[in-house]
Amino acid sequence: MSRLGRIARRTFLLGSAAVAGGVAIGYWAWKRPVANPLPATLPEGAHAFTPYVVIDAGGVRVIAPRAEVGQGIASSLAALVAEEMDLDWPTVRIEHGPPSGAYYNGKVAAEGFPFAATDSGMLARGARGLGDAVAKFADLQITGGSTSVADAFDKMRQAGAAARAVLLSAAAEREGVPRSGLRTEAGAVILPDGRRVPYPALAELAAGRDIPLDAEPKAPRDWRLLGRPMQRHDIIAKSTGTARYAIDMDLPDMVFATVRTNPARGGLNGMDADAAAAMPGVLKIVPVDGGAGVIADNSWTAMQAANAIDFSWGPPPFPADSATMWEQVAASFTEDRRDSRLKDEGDLGAALAEGEIVEAEYRVPYLAHAPLEPMTAVARLADGRLDLWTGTQIPVFARDRAADRAGLDAGAVTLHVLPAGGSFGRRLEDDCIAQAVDLAMAMPGRPVKLTWSREEDMARDFPRPMAMARGRGAVSGGRVTGFDLSVAAQSVTASQMGRLGMPVAGPDVTIVAGAWDQPYAMPACRVTGYRVPEMVPVSSWRSVGASMNGFFHESFLDELIHAAGADPLEERLRLIDDPLSRKVLEAVGEMSGWAGPRPADGIGRGVAFTLSFGVPTAEIVEVRNTESGIAIDRVWVAAEVGRIIDPINFENQMQGGVVWGLGHAMNCELTFTEGRPDQNQLNLFEGMRIGQCPEIAVHGLENGDTVRGIGEPPVPPAAPALANAIFAATGQRIRDLPLWNAVDFA
Repeated sequence: MSRLGRIARRTFLLGSAAVAGGVAIGYWAWKRPVANPLPATLPEGAHAFTPYVVIDAGGVRVIAPRAEVGQGIASSLAALVAEEMDLDWPTVRIEHGPPSGAYYNGKVAAEGFPFAATDSGMLARGARGLGDAVAKFADLQITGGSTSVADAFDKMRQAGAAARAVLLSAAAEREGVPRSGLRTEAGAVILPDGRRVPYPALAELAAGRDIPLDAEPKAPRDWRLLGRPMQRHDIIAKSTGTARYAIDMDLPDMVFATVRTNPARGGLNGMDADAAAAMPGVLKIVPVDGGAGVIADNSWTAMQAANAIDFSWGPPPFPADSATMWEQVAASFTEDRRDSRLKDEGDLGAALAEGEIVEAEYRVPYLAHAPLEPMTAVARLADGRLDLWTGTQIPVFARDRAADRAGLDAGAVTLHVLPAGGSFGRRLEDDCIAQAVDLAMAMPGRPVKLTWSREEDMARDFPRPMAMARGRGAVSGGRVTGFDLSVAAQSVTASQMGRLGMPVAGPDVTIVAGAWDQPYAMPACRVTGYRVPEMVPVSSWRSVGASMNGFFHESFLDELIHAAGADPLEERLRLIDDPLSRKVLEAVGEMSGWAGPRPADGIGRGVAFTLSFGVPTAEIVEVRNTESGIAIDRVWVAAEVGRIIDPINFENQMQGGVVWGLGHAMNCELTFTEGRPDQNQLNLFEGMRIGQCPEIAVHGLENGDTVRGIGEPPVPPAAPALANAIFAATGQRIRDLPLWNAVDFA
C-alpha cells in the first residue's frame, strides 16, 4: 500500500472511531510535539531550535511552512516569530522548509465539519478539536481555506518565545549573570551593562538546552511589530523582477519539457510523433497519462514539437458540451441526489402559505484558476534520489506522490518548495509534479524543467464547479418571512480528495458553504444541497463554495427584500443574529453614507454580506449606468478578522479579493464544446482591467479574541453586491454569471 493509501486509511479510521465515540489517538499522542525535521538537513554551524527557528552565523532564519502564492503569508508568519524573538525585521531571512508533519495545519481539517463559524457549542468545539487531531495524524501540511495565520498564530509565537527563552538562559550562563537582568532587542541579548550578545554567538550553547513547551508569548499590548505596517520581505524582489519561481529555475545540464494531453480529458487512441522527433533540439518524446511529453534543449523547441505531434484523442468521459452539462445540473434537484439539508428552521410551509411568494433561479459557470505562472515543476533523478523544485500547497502529499511515481521511499525525495506565481487553489493538485517525475525518469541524471503551455493549463485545470440555485421565499408585512434555497453542484471535496487518495463519505459542506451557515435569523429558513454527478473534475477555487453561494444567497435575499419594500441594508441588519456581523454591516453602511441622500438617477448601490472562513464581510458597490455600459465607481468593504497582523497586507488582500470577485462576476466563464474549454487563453478569460477598477475603501474591525484569514472572505460578497447595484441603477435583475452576457461594462 502506498503512503497516500496509508494516510487515507488511518484518517478514515480516526474519523470512524471518533464518530463512534471511541479513541483513535490517545490524548498524549495528539498533544506531544512532532519531531523537528530540520536538524538532519542543516549544515555545520546551524542550529534548529524549533521547527520554525534556525540560527546560524548569518542570523535567524524563520521557517514559514505555507505556500507563498502572492498573498504575503511568508512575511505574516515570519512576523509571528520575529515579534517573540525581538528580531530586527529587515534582517530576518524566510524559508518555506521541508515537507513534514511538524507543519500540519490543524485548522484546515475542521473546515469540512458541518458547523457554522458562529457555533460555539460543545459538538462544534469537539469537531474542531478532532480536526486538529486528524490533521496532525495525517501530516496535513496544507495551505488553504484561509487558515494559515489562524493555525500558526499560537504555534509560531510560542516557537519564537521558546527560542528566546533558551537564548536568554544561554546568555545568563555564559556571562554569569542572573537571567532576570537580561532583555532582548534587535536579534541580540542585552546584558545588564548594556553590552549586546548577538543570537548567533549564543546559538551553539543554547542549542543544547531543552526547548520549553510552556513558553508564554507576549501580550498584544507589548507588541512592537505585529499590528503595525511592515514591508513584505518579497516585495523588492517582485518589484525588480528578481524573485525566483519554478519557471525561472536554471540548473546545470538542465533540459526542458512540456506536455500535451487530451484537452477533453479522454484517452489517447494514438499519435504520430515522427515530425516532432525529427525537429532539431528535440531529445525525447515520452508517453504520459493521456498524452505525451516532449523533452528538448529549450522550452520553445519543446512546445513547437508538442504542437507538431498528430494526436488521435478519445472522447470525453463526461457530457461534451455546456448545454448538456446544464441539463445534468438541473436534473440533480431530486431526492435521490440530495446531499445535505444543514439548515431547516421555522415553519417554512406556513410562511409560504401566508406570504407573497417570490421565486428565482440562478446560475454560475465553471471558473478556471489561471494563475499567471503556468504549472511548472523541475525534477532530477540521480543516484537513487529525486529532487523536486516547484510551488505547491500540499508538500507532504506532493513528495509522497512523487516517491510513489518514482518507486522510491519518501526519504529519498527532496522537495524544494518555491514561491508560486499565483494559485487560487490550483496548486492543491499535484498532476504537474507527477508528470515532471515521469519525464525525469526518462532523463536520469539531468534536471528536467516541465512547463505547461497556457492552452494546457486551461484545458487540464480543475475548475470551480458550475452550479445552479433555486430560491423560493415569502414576504409579509414589509418583512422577509420565508427563505428556501436549493443548490446543485458537483462535490469539490469528493473530486479533490479522491485524487489525493483520501476518499470521503457523507455530505459535502462546500456545496452549500456560504448559504446554510449565514447568521440571519429569518422566521423560516431552509438550505438544501444536491450533488451533481461528476463531470469536469473540479477543485478548490478562491473562496470555494462561498464563491457561488454568496451570489445565490445574497442575490435571492435582495430580491425578497425588494419584494417586501424594505431597505436592503436595514432589513439585513434587522435579520442578522450575530453581534460581530451586525457591526460589520453597520460599518460598511457608515463608510458609504448609505443613510444619506439617495444617489442620482442612473447611479445604484448594492449591498451584500457573507460570513465565510469565520470572517463576517460586507461590501457595498456603487455603479453608474453610462452610454458605454456599467461603470463601477466605488466599493466599500468592512470585515471582522479578530486581529490584524499587518494593516498593509490586510488592505491589499481585501482589495485584491474584491477585484478578483468583481472581475470574475463581470467577464469570466469556462464553457465547453466537444469536452474542450472554449476559453483556452487569458484573452478569452479576461478579468477586470485596470481602467475598470474602482476606488476601494477598506475597514477592518478587531474584536481581539482570535486571528482569522483574509485571503478569501472578500471574494463572495463582490458578485452579489455588483449585481444588486446594477439592479438599483437599471431595474434589471441579473441572475446568471458572468454579467457581461446581460450588460456591457464601461
